[in-house]
Amino acid sequence: MTRSRAAATSRRGFLTGGVTAGAGALLAACTGNTSSSSNNAAQTKAVSNNDKPGKHVTIGFSAPQADHGWIAAISKNAAAQAKQYSDVTFQPVAATNDVATQISSVKTLITKGVDAIVMLPFDGKALTQVGLQAMNAGIAVVNLDRVFDTPRAYRTWIGGNNYGMGLAAGQYIGNRLKQEGKSHPVIAEVAGIDNLPLTQDRSKGFRDALRSFGYSVTIRQAAQFTVESGQNVMSNILQAKPHIDAVWNHDDDQGIGVLAAIKQAHRSEFFMVGGAGSANMMRLIKADKSVVKCTVTYPPTMASSAISLARLIAQGKGMADLTEREVPAYIMLSSATVTKANVDKYLPLGFES
Repeated sequence: MTRSRAAATSRRGFLTGGVTAGAGALLAACTGNTSSSSNNAAQTKAVSNNDKPGKHVTIGFSAPQADHGWIAAISKNAAAQAKQYSDVTFQPVAATNDVATQISSVKTLITKGVDAIVMLPFDGKALTQVGLQAMNAGIAVVNLDRVFDTPRAYRTWIGGNNYGMGLAAGQYIGNRLKQEGKSHPVIAEVAGIDNLPLTQDRSKGFRDALRSFGYSVTIRQAAQFTVESGQNVMSNILQAKPHIDAVWNHDDDQGIGVLAAIKQAHRSEFFMVGGAGSANMMRLIKADKSVVKCTVTYPPTMASSAISLARLIAQGKGMADLTEREVPAYIMLSSATVTKANVDKYLPLGFES
């Protein structure tokens, strides 16, 4: 997910305009020491002997620019998690949305001889070769979310379940509409960038889930993971459909614009499901005074886990709860369904849009 600085500025404008409100939340991670941190970053506790200080390691980190709430949380979580370990030196490089610059920055980490690199590539295909270069130099690469073209370019991949996001959203919508006795509901989908595999996977999961209830998507339009595009697309959908029963929006950041369009049109006959699990949307779910009734998570806490995994790999350790002596090569996170009934459990994990 990427966005321009102009989009980020516009997002702040919508926030101050009253579409969403609330204080910052702490993001939790899976492992760490007993110290804590705030400002929407990871807060962790020791859960095994693996968290006790061991061999000192240096972990490099590279990610796109934090011009999107989810990406911002990725970088914050990674930095906060590294601080939990007295045996880790965290060495981030400048965040960038320029592929050539990211490649150059990662090559600098390789030249410095870091012990491991956690990398969320701006473009997985384009960054594959530099991942291979690091691995060939004996540097373990933890590929975060956007996958390289070959598993030879990483030691471990960890990321979200895009198909699972769509599946969870479709199951929630299908169950709720069935309970309401809807036989031919009008279901709208505000997708992300259509040429991205992640968007395609989310839409496929959504369609598959709805099909199990005998439902289908009535109207679908793609946005760009931005506030502006979310508002424009939702405005078009509202104009095209005088009555809607349910909406799924793929991304909570663009959801700020989606909600702005809904407010502007004075529409409230439907319920809406968000995507990614922002704290903004979770606060709306908890208040239960808007169309937002649910969001499905795509947790940026994966960056905290990626740092923990890189540390274990560099120290030659495995995961304490597994029998195997090595860290797994592939970890896909689940997509949780967050509703008013369980929002308090997930709100500390939310990121600020």
